[in-house]
Amino acid sequence: MHQQLTATALNYDKWHDTCAIFAPFAHEPWAMLLDSAGAKHPDSRYDILLRQPNKTFVGNEQSAGQPFAELEQWLAQNPAAILPNEFTDLPFQGGIAGLFGYDLGRTLEAIPEIAKADITIPDIAVGLYLNALVIDHKCRRVVAIHPTGLNLAPEEYWAAPATTITPETNANFRLTTPWQSNMSATEYTQRINLVHEYLRAGDCYQINLAQRFSAEFIGNPWQAYLALRKANQAPFSAWLNIPGGVVLSLSPERFLQTHSDGTVETRPIKGTRPRSTNSEEDKSAADALVKSAKDRAENLMIVDLLRNDLSRVCAAGSVSVPELFKIESFNAVHHLVSTIRGKLAAGHTPLSLLAAAFPGGSITGAPKIRAMQIIEELEPHRRSVYCGSIGYFSLHGHSDTSITIRTLCCTNKNDTEKQIFCWAGGGIVIDSNADAEYQETLDKVAQILPILTNLGATEELIAARANETTGNPNIGTASN
Repeated sequence: MHQQLTATALNYDKWHDTCAIFAPFAHEPWAMLLDSAGAKHPDSRYDILLRQPNKTFVGNEQSAGQPFAELEQWLAQNPAAILPNEFTDLPFQGGIAGLFGYDLGRTLEAIPEIAKADITIPDIAVGLYLNALVIDHKCRRVVAIHPTGLNLAPEEYWAAPATTITPETNANFRLTTPWQSNMSATEYTQRINLVHEYLRAGDCYQINLAQRFSAEFIGNPWQAYLALRKANQAPFSAWLNIPGGVVLSLSPERFLQTHSDGTVETRPIKGTRPRSTNSEEDKSAADALVKSAKDRAENLMIVDLLRNDLSRVCAAGSVSVPELFKIESFNAVHHLVSTIRGKLAAGHTPLSLLAAAFPGGSITGAPKIRAMQIIEELEPHRRSVYCGSIGYFSLHGHSDTSITIRTLCCTNKNDTEKQIFCWAGGGIVIDSNADAEYQETLDKVAQILPILTNLGATEELIAARANETTGNPNIGTASN
């Protein structure tokens, strides 16, 4: 028997501190926080706290099968919540939430197996959540979604348990090794040269190339998330405690949003400049980005790719591009962002839209399948959580997913050692400059890797690291 859902309003003044409420549950299996991170951004309105899913789906390339079909059944078998009128606009009203890793694309397209798979996090890890706490910072309201007839009131369900301190949660986060990339600067630029060969041969118009950073650490990753959240204030941030590890996402990029009326939106990012503390230099960088013929062309290629992806499941003539080349500024970088909209055709759903467009074209290149095949050849390791998607699919038809850029994961290397991974990449086109593209990858993690390098370190150690000569000043102790 499936449970009917309803909603209960909680006092905003008491329940608005997202991280304080979620912290006691952060290390609970399948605890998830979809976090707007207090960002000053139009998309930073809601925080969604999730725990204790009713069922879960975990899989990798071999075992996932056709996950989208099974997840469609989950949604179809559970009734939409019956909410008071004042709550019917809530974006999440119970449903599916979790991670769709980049390598889930192997269940959708024919991709060779070349890159090494060495991260234990599955390609897909999602749960059906019938309990949620939705914090609406714009309207200053907090609403608990829950099954009707519960013995445990929402205030009790979301209250911190009496004992929340464990050796793990009480241990300070600290890196125990410097960051190491899986490619040296020379190796990265050599691969850009190979990309250019593919581009000249006509295989692709654009190929996204990424490098992966890793380090060992001790302590509580939740502390790392809080520090990164504060530094980045990204509107599509997330914390996922799933089988195989913990995912920390600080994404600025929406992948796909659908409304209950079938309206669809995607907002690809392509084009980056670093921020400056000097206001004139900062404005100059933003102006240069919006005027850059190369970056505009790169962005337009992905807009065309996504228009085609949306057209596979949207009504004929409904796909439009209301915004091209809009500047959006985040803590570390300026980005060039475009908007594509459409309307789902009859018989299609938010999940079939995800399947049609996955993984996002902004982080593969164009044409997508050939770009993914070349990525598999040129990047030493599989992308795992990077460039996949995190988000939710509500029972009432609304959905929202991110592109998992600026995203990290923590895993156990062995019984005593833990590893943290972070990626950065960029779209390579025929007139890309290898040195500039390499520097762009560093700019994208300038508010991530140094933050964690210094987290938990003494002032003396921070000063010593700042004086180290690494040939890579934006990353601190990252090794090339």
